[in-house]
Amino acid sequence: MKKLVTLGMGLLLFYSCKKEAKEETQDVAQSLKIEEYSIEQFMDNENAFANGFSKDKSKVLMTSNRSGIYNMYTTSVKGGELIPVTKSDSSSIYGISYFPEDDRILFRMDGNGDEIFKIFMKDSAGIKRLTPEKNVRALFRGWSKDGKSFFYGSNERNPKFMDHYEMNISDFSSKVIYENKDGFDFAGMSNDRKYIALLKPVNTNDTDLFVLNTETGKKTKINENLSGNSPEDFSPDNKFLYYTSDDGAEFSYLMKYNLEDGTKEKVAQKDWDITSFYFTRNGKYKVMFTNEDAKTVMAVEDVATGKPMDFPTFKDKEISSASFSRDETMAFLNVAGSSTPRNVYSYDIATKEYHQLTDVLNKDINADHLVASEVVRFKSFDGLEIPAIYYKPKQASATNKVPALVWVHGGPGGQSRQGFSSIIQYLVNHGYAILAVNNRGSSGYGKTFYKMDDQNHGDKDLKDCVAGKDWLAQQDIIDPNKIGIIGGSYGGYMTMAALTYTPEEFKVGVNIFGVTNWLRTLKSIPPWWESFKDALYTEMGDPNTADSVRLRKISPLFHTEKVTKPLIVLQGAKDPRVLKVESDEIVEGVRKNGVPVEYVLFEDEGHGFVKKENQIEAYGKVLKFLNTYLKGSGSDVINDGKKEIKTVESDS
Repeated sequence: MKKLVTLGMGLLLFYSCKKEAKEETQDVAQSLKIEEYSIEQFMDNENAFANGFSKDKSKVLMTSNRSGIYNMYTTSVKGGELIPVTKSDSSSIYGISYFPEDDRILFRMDGNGDEIFKIFMKDSAGIKRLTPEKNVRALFRGWSKDGKSFFYGSNERNPKFMDHYEMNISDFSSKVIYENKDGFDFAGMSNDRKYIALLKPVNTNDTDLFVLNTETGKKTKINENLSGNSPEDFSPDNKFLYYTSDDGAEFSYLMKYNLEDGTKEKVAQKDWDITSFYFTRNGKYKVMFTNEDAKTVMAVEDVATGKPMDFPTFKDKEISSASFSRDETMAFLNVAGSSTPRNVYSYDIATKEYHQLTDVLNKDINADHLVASEVVRFKSFDGLEIPAIYYKPKQASATNKVPALVWVHGGPGGQSRQGFSSIIQYLVNHGYAILAVNNRGSSGYGKTFYKMDDQNHGDKDLKDCVAGKDWLAQQDIIDPNKIGIIGGSYGGYMTMAALTYTPEEFKVGVNIFGVTNWLRTLKSIPPWWESFKDALYTEMGDPNTADSVRLRKISPLFHTEKVTKPLIVLQGAKDPRVLKVESDEIVEGVRKNGVPVEYVLFEDEGHGFVKKENQIEAYGKVLKFLNTYLKGSGSDVINDGKKEIKTVESDS
């Protein structure tokens, strides 16, 4: 249902007096009608993305959640109706691409969020599973240049390690190209299959880069110093490996490594991280992405001329990424803003003609009622400057103060970005200001900032969030007595840490599948994370050593008696990263305090809720919880002088 809200906007009027210089101000009410939209309306925003052009480039393969979960669709390259290819009503289906030479389709699917993906093929005869059925994870890694085979990673041989396979699409036979017995991460292969780029994480900040010669079996380490390194692409002529490195610098820059003689050359450097670089299939264009103050910036260059590629411009929106057809004549453009969800356009490079393929904003929602974000910075307890993304409700004013939430991203090491979020827009639309804090330890602001929370979680990073709350409390549109904290995964941990270790700072907490027992989480990480496990232990601590004392100290589960503020917990039962027992036990522990607790559990979700009906239930209950305990007084749950414990479990 839509609800009309009238906003009071203060206009400053100045008066002067001839007898004396005097200024007076007064508020003049000006009406602006903003509609409050339901969670059903916000979740009816579609999430759709292009997977590839058909061989003749007349059709586009799309993945969309318009049916309530993700399924595959096709549409004309010039736009129009999305025609269903699959109609799953249980597990989500994600398109990979058309086959290079025909209209067969490759796609992947897991078991309701368990992240054990399988690769499938759909043709006119039906659907065929191409990778093993049980307890084997397979991830697509690209087509061969000739289009006769594709590559994928699989832990079929050993659950801990992803080997590199090639599958021939004529008979779907597969062979191992690289057997990963040493715990490396595969990171790319040259077109001639002679070289494979491998990574060995040292810690969550630094990674060693190797090149394997598949003909001789020799591994060559590329980086000389401890640094963060990431392979980006091999050159189309198989002579160079391009990679990013932060060796000797705060931000990652682009390097070129000569595969024949081992010489290295710096190619590009900016004042922000260069996050990605690649060549189009035949090397006509090179594409580079940078993370500039939590916003993705793309640059595409014609390799032969060195000239930047021309793209269309879109009012109040930007092109965040492009992907090219195999013959390099067309591209998909992803276009969005912080107050507008991402739409996909097809673009003819020669004619500069483009067509909108998706229109994802729910027609019930007036785009003018959505809120653009702004980047702000504030000082933390020790003077360190903390960046954040700020969303102000249009209802808010100095005379109509609103409650607020500190939003904490996932990770550790994630980053809140300047992008569109239906959940954030839903909460802001209903009168909650949101400050998405990029606390120390967040990526995107240099490696010194990134390392600042190593083995210090729940301390200085939490103090940054408290400083964010203090900054909010100083804003004239915010009710300083009504500020809560919300986050998912690592952000869910920060929510529980805030309620546990700073129990009087935040009025409520929203914990979305957050870690509450680091000892258990670090011991139970999925087996396919084996190559990353030691690096994670370096940052967080090894639960099998003396680090266990500190890990227990920072785990909210062992200190639930300190929680005094209302809490809502959301969890997917199939989550392989943060186990369901984490949420079960934190709810049980906090309930003993007589604190209002709500628990929303989904049996058919994993680490993140992808089914629309579950999203509607989850975030609708979050708003109801906030309206009761943050915006309201919570008096409706007083029972005989004691707070009633409200536990809600979904039967979805």
